[in-house]
Amino acid sequence: MDKVVANPAEANRTLNRAVDQAGAGAHEAIDKVSDAARPAVDRVAAGAHRMVDKVAGAAGQAAQTLGVKGDQLKDFQARALDQTRQYVRENPVTSLGIAVAAGYLLSLLLRSR
Repeated sequence: MDKVVANPAEANRTLNRAVDQAGAGAHEAIDKVSDAARPAVDRVAAGAHRMVDKVAGAAGQAAQTLGVKGDQLKDFQARALDQTRQYVRENPVTSLGIAVAAGYLLSLLLRSR
C-alpha cells in the first residue's frame, strides 16, 4: 500500500480487499495445518481407543474372576459352617471344651496388651 489515496471510499475498498485477502490467506493456512494434523490426531485417537478397550477388557475379566472367587468363598463358608454344626451336634462336650479353651487363650492374649 504504497499509494496515497485521496478518495476515502477508494481507501475503504482497498482496505476491505486487503482484509479479505488476509482473512483468506489465514483460512488457507489454518486448513493446511488442520489437514496436516488430522492424521496424527486420528492415530492418537485410535491408540486411545485401543487402550480404553484393553483396560475395559482387563477390568471385565477381573470383575468376573472376583465374582467367581466370591461364589467359591461363599460355598466354602457354607460347607465349613455345616461341618462345624455337625461336629458340635455329634461332640457337644468336646466342642464346649474347645470353646472354653479358645476363650481362655484369647483372654490371655488380649489382657497382655
